Amino acid sequence: MATADWANKITEITLFVEDLYRSKAFYQETFKLAILYEDESCAVFDYGNTSINLLKQSNAGELIKPAQVGHSGDGARFQFTIQVPDVDRVCDELKVRGVQLLNGPITRPWGRRTACFADPDGHLWEIAQVL
Repeated sequence: MATADWANKITEITLFVEDLYRSKAFYQETFKLAILYEDESCAVFDYGNTSINLLKQSNAGELIKPAQVGHSGDGARFQFTIQVPDVDRVCDELKVRGVQLLNGPITRPWGRRTACFADPDGHLWEIAQVL
């Protein structure tokens, strides 16, 4: 199946956050990302070919109405995966930066070594190494 012309690249990911200051600090310290834009309700980071927009949860409704904004304690609904050459090395680096792993590193039966962590609002990130 061919991809539609407009569906070939994700350019922005918007994450709804409860405490913008806390989340901004997490992304700066964990990923060492540069800020492209910020104001009192958002902070946008450069993540290569994609921008990560941290938006205050209180401002999210206007973007997604009539859908409702979920809250961080509602449970995980997705996970971002970052492919890396050495999961163990990245996990050691994350620990130095104060990131607490939820699991891993674990060698999975499907040929990957993975570890998972969450940002302050519960958005899940997986570090994965193809074995």
